[in-house]
Amino acid sequence: MAAAGDFYDALETRSADERERAQFEALPAQLRRAKTAPGFARVLKDVDPDAVKDRAALARLPVTRKSSLIGAQKDAPPFAGLNATAPGDLQRIFMSPGPIFDPEGRRPDWWRLARALFAAGFRRGDVVHNCFSYHLTPAGSMLEMGAHALGCAVIPGGVGNTESQVQAIAGLKPQGYTGTPSFLKIILDKAKELGADVSSLKRALVSAEALPPALRAELDGRGVATLQCYASADLGLIAYESPAKEGMILDEGLILEILRPGTGDPVPPGEVGEVVVTSFNQDYPLVRFATGDLSAVLPGASPCGRTNTRIKGWMGRADQTTKVKGMFVHPEQVAEVLKRHPAVGRARLVVDRINDNDVMTLKCETAGGDAALAAAVGETIQALCKLRGAVEFVAPGSLPNDGKVIEDVRKVG
Repeated sequence: MAAAGDFYDALETRSADERERAQFEALPAQLRRAKTAPGFARVLKDVDPDAVKDRAALARLPVTRKSSLIGAQKDAPPFAGLNATAPGDLQRIFMSPGPIFDPEGRRPDWWRLARALFAAGFRRGDVVHNCFSYHLTPAGSMLEMGAHALGCAVIPGGVGNTESQVQAIAGLKPQGYTGTPSFLKIILDKAKELGADVSSLKRALVSAEALPPALRAELDGRGVATLQCYASADLGLIAYESPAKEGMILDEGLILEILRPGTGDPVPPGEVGEVVVTSFNQDYPLVRFATGDLSAVLPGASPCGRTNTRIKGWMGRADQTTKVKGMFVHPEQVAEVLKRHPAVGRARLVVDRINDNDVMTLKCETAGGDAALAAAVGETIQALCKLRGAVEFVAPGSLPNDGKVIEDVRKVG
């Protein structure tokens, strides 16, 4: 049985009802905070914060998409007016690929990574070798601030310079590693090649790329117990693994929704969709922020004793915009087709190339499809996409549960 010392704080073991109640009691004040930011003042201009008391009300608020940040930040630099704290009052400002500019406030553990580090076994007094980048992008700072909040010392290894990394680990004897899993393997391989002793490394928290089961097994087999977390430069920690290794547990500082890509509509439990987060961050109060990542909720709670919702982790990208005959087709357009035809459940637009021509087929789940419905759906496709598309009816539940709204099967080359 888990003991109190196995958890970062009491928030992790709250009942689901207690957590939901506390978060939605706090949400109106957070929405009022968001409306002090010029960008969200526009987005939420018709929203009464005190009326947003449950998930149904939250689901009626507009979605802000990460994919729109590059253009929005150019129009209203540096943060598209989504920041509630002035740039000069922040601690650091980063630039992620895009470029997208990311704020960091002055509060300790601003990115909330300490919780994930604790679940991975890091404790006060540990020395952590941090191999996330410290240059312009925030990952290095994210993990360093979390480690400092736990009372750990940090070696700012950064990326590259593999032999120097090995020398630092051999000389300073850190207990833990943070960085990508592939770079951890590179370091261990280089240490073996050089005959360097890096056996002090006993645990790792990895992120930013996939952790295949074979790689995890290899790292574990070489003495480094490896867990992963899911975080972003916009939101900080989103979810993390515990030693149970059964899905990723949501962080306590956010409300998560899984939406049908291209819409603001929550999917049924267990269905794959886009990860959308409402954060309780006071400096950057993102509301219904669509990450562009796909995932799904897992049923039940983790065997480790943490009670928050679990997700499957990163399952691909939700932005499936595809160019067909020189024109872009967006998931939002597919979603609008479904809204206009309630007899259709889920659907997938398959794009193929036949006889050197792009061909679209909308596969629709429905129990009662006929020629009249097919013709009506086809007319809607042409009206919305300005392209012709065939309509194919399939049995309810027969389309894969992978979050794909547009599937491009055209062969390259």
